[in-house]
Amino acid sequence: MRRREFLALSAALPAGLKLAANDPIDDLTDLVQSLPEMPSSEYERRLLQARRIMAKNNLDAFFVEGGSSLSYFTGVSWGRSERTFGALIRRRAKPILICPAFEERRARERMGAIDAELRIWQEHESPYRLIGTALADLKARNGRLAIEPTTRHFLVAGISEASPSTEIEDGRPVSDGCRMAKSKIELDYMRVACRITKKAYEAAFAGLKEGMTISELSSRISRAHAKMGARGGAMVLFGPAAAFPHGTRERLPLRPGDAVLVDGGCKVHSYSSDITRTVFFGEASARQNEVYRIVEEAQQAALRAARPGVACQELDRVARRVVEKAGYGPGYRYFTHRLGHGIGLDGHEAPYLVEGNTLEMQPGMTFSNEPGIYLPGEFGVRIEDIMVITADGAEFL
Repeated sequence: MRRREFLALSAALPAGLKLAANDPIDDLTDLVQSLPEMPSSEYERRLLQARRIMAKNNLDAFFVEGGSSLSYFTGVSWGRSERTFGALIRRRAKPILICPAFEERRARERMGAIDAELRIWQEHESPYRLIGTALADLKARNGRLAIEPTTRHFLVAGISEASPSTEIEDGRPVSDGCRMAKSKIELDYMRVACRITKKAYEAAFAGLKEGMTISELSSRISRAHAKMGARGGAMVLFGPAAAFPHGTRERLPLRPGDAVLVDGGCKVHSYSSDITRTVFFGEASARQNEVYRIVEEAQQAALRAARPGVACQELDRVARRVVEKAGYGPGYRYFTHRLGHGIGLDGHEAPYLVEGNTLEMQPGMTFSNEPGIYLPGEFGVRIEDIMVITADGAEFL
């Protein structure tokens, strides 16, 4: 419709009635409700794998407090507080959940995923002695107890004091050994999460307008996620603020020629997406187009280089060489951060695509691939997608 025809039609409408612009967000539909829940067989597989790793490393038990690893191994979602709640995963017996007595009923509500024993402690009692007793039941008081690596220090100290003869070991081989490579259902959840975030950005960008605030665009992105059944959102940066990789206190409204950088994601059945897009409002300058092309080339080079057996650090090197060859080096000068991080239940988790990480990639590992170039006082460009290592390469989720 020509502008003159539109104005004529608008003038003919009854008073108070306006032509409604079609907002793409209104057309989005739920993508989560049809997904299956995590089956109990998946938790059984994880516990079996944990026990195999424990046997290989001569570990008697593995302690996990509330958080993503507890959810991963037991299906029990539990926050962290000063009261000890956790699971003692034993090599030769079923897991024990250590629980404050007044939380017993809530804990039993959440224990459906695995066959576990619940042991409670009253407010005046020591949960650490309870853990020590559980180790003694295994005749492992003088054995080796692995601690999940994000466990808080006061819990480790309490367990050590209650069981002074127990050898405390780093539980990273167990948690990382199980969590780094994703199963099919984990990848299914992550694919949907990535799809939702990409569609949310696309719909939200359709509403860009001069003078828009970052809060307005952020709200559109959150609303678009919600329409698709996920709780999500994004950090939003306009213009020179996009040169700050993780944001700034500047709150300038959107102007023609500005870079628009959005970085965010959502959770689908607790599994994460993490996507960054950079677009330009109005017409991109030659310099903006050049920088965008370099970043895109770096991302694609890293994707092509990713395959089983390649060291994690090599992907960072591949992407950084593209950026440096184009004149935006050396090192971290303009590409100021590592290439990427692992992702799953946590938005950032092992392993990391960074210089010095010689771990070899294996099928099922998932990473962000997010090169960037940041020019202080001008703009920044980052492109981020989540990739999975396949049997003979890698693909974006």
